Amino acid sequence: MEKWVVSAKKADFKGIAQRFGIDQVTARIIRNRDVEGDEAIRKFLHGTLTDLDDPHLLNGMEDAARLLLFKIRDGKKIRVIGDYDIDGVSATFILLKGLGAFGADIDHDIPDRMKDGYGLNVRLVEQADQDGVDTILTCDNGISAIEQIARAKELGMTVIVTDHHEPLFEEEPEGSKHYQLPPADILADPKLPGCQYPNKNLCGAAVAWKLVCTLADLVRAEKGEGDPSASPQIDSVPLRTYLLPFAAFATVGDVMDLTDENRIIVRFGLELLPQSPNVGMRALIDACGLSGRRITVYHVGFVLGPCINASGRLKTAKMALRLLLTEDQAEAAALAFRLKELNDSRKKMTADGTQEAVSMIESSSLKNDRVLVVALPDCHESIAGIVAGRLKELYYRPVFVLTKAQEEGFLKGSGRSIESYSMFEELVKCRKYLFKFGGHPMAAGLTLREEDLDGFRKALNENCTLTEDDLQRRVVIDVPMPIGYITEHLVEELSILEPCGRGNEKPLFAEADLNIISARLIGSERNMMKMKVESNAYGHCVMDALYFGDAAQMQKDLAEAFGEAEVRKMFLGETNAVRISAAYYPEVNEFRGRKSIEILIQNYRAHR
Repeated sequence: MEKWVVSAKKADFKGIAQRFGIDQVTARIIRNRDVEGDEAIRKFLHGTLTDLDDPHLLNGMEDAARLLLFKIRDGKKIRVIGDYDIDGVSATFILLKGLGAFGADIDHDIPDRMKDGYGLNVRLVEQADQDGVDTILTCDNGISAIEQIARAKELGMTVIVTDHHEPLFEEEPEGSKHYQLPPADILADPKLPGCQYPNKNLCGAAVAWKLVCTLADLVRAEKGEGDPSASPQIDSVPLRTYLLPFAAFATVGDVMDLTDENRIIVRFGLELLPQSPNVGMRALIDACGLSGRRITVYHVGFVLGPCINASGRLKTAKMALRLLLTEDQAEAAALAFRLKELNDSRKKMTADGTQEAVSMIESSSLKNDRVLVVALPDCHESIAGIVAGRLKELYYRPVFVLTKAQEEGFLKGSGRSIESYSMFEELVKCRKYLFKFGGHPMAAGLTLREEDLDGFRKALNENCTLTEDDLQRRVVIDVPMPIGYITEHLVEELSILEPCGRGNEKPLFAEADLNIISARLIGSERNMMKMKVESNAYGHCVMDALYFGDAAQMQKDLAEAFGEAEVRKMFLGETNAVRISAAYYPEVNEFRGRKSIEILIQNYRAHR
């Protein structure tokens, strides 16, 4: 079931519209994104890189940069240890190129998803020691690696942690949190207790980029603006500018909120991405058929990013990192093609795993749980999180998918959550069942013994405070707006709200009473519906509408509401009684040089 709600936040929309030269509809949407005050609105609409938060405000950041600068000048060997997803790969690349530009003796290692699991582990630490590494620099991991970092310190290594995950904590009886932090020399993480950095939603690659920027600030302050070595370049591009697109790429790929400075990082980073001199990124863009096109959040989230993730899921993330590091065009083309092949394979495995999970849920008592814990022993562990995400969308409740781990007697998996359920905090409450875990409010990874599966599932559901209302998918309407109000100018103006994504969703409008004049099924599998809809709410208006959801289900819903005969008339373009309420987004369609406005229907209700 869906619950439609209209966002009704108040403000002087007329005044905002006049001061910023925008439509009142746009002003309402901005207020719905919790952007208040003229300065915040200015930053939202016209923010530039100069509006980014000062990296020196992030606890440990300047200390980390100073210590790294000392190690670089002392010729010490530094090893970056990242992670196997898009954020970890991008962060590792940023640190390798960034510190390398200042002359660091630097190399890298990335854990193997199957062999090592997430983040820093003792094997990687001891390997670094054997290789003569002086300093371990983590990125996108490390804040939970208490035992592993303790081992590195025993071996006499310096450890600098850069991360963006929640640190482990014990909840005190009065509700406060007692944090457990690793014994690293320096910790830099915006989620550390007491950190004054304004943006708590940086991804790991953005934290890495901020570290390189801080290092550059220190060198420039030492040497002065006039010294060319104070502002190194890569491929004739200033260091910060060269690395920015990779911070943007990871921000989108790791599904960070596109608010505040994240929005600016992504806006400017994606603008630069198609022109990046990075040979590997250009090859990936080409392999995915996106050459010459503007790269959007959608392209990163659903086309390019999954190819980077696929290497860490099915092979090794070092393949994706190699793609970004190579300067050989032939090698880049071959790697990009292979990554796309891996992602295509991953899609098939995901579909099969999701189908198996749905069958299991529907044929058991699992379907009655408010928190789903699904064991798929034969599913490839690397796609557990994707399958969990698919199930979350289908059932709209938190989902954990567990697969058989390499260690005998263990299960390993991932979880995906809904907005009203903090997955990481709920795992903390059930930590006695867990061998290892970590994550965010919206996603988590975990390992547990097979014998603890039932206890874990039971504890999660007994602790769960989700109500029936929480488990109803909310469709939030920004502005109830008749389609007759839409103009080409308004559609163009809405583009200033981009980049849209988590935390800054594409705006949603709604009209309650649209007559479907005609309809037809389109697409190679005839699984989409194209309609002509009619409104009399703001003058008489007829407009094209597209529904890319489940067209067969829509046809069934309309037949149940109005009868098969009326739906048949609708498909024949005859006068009929079919009417819907539609939640939609408007677009300008250009075909053979002619422009027309159409709406993309996101959600619908039969208007009985």
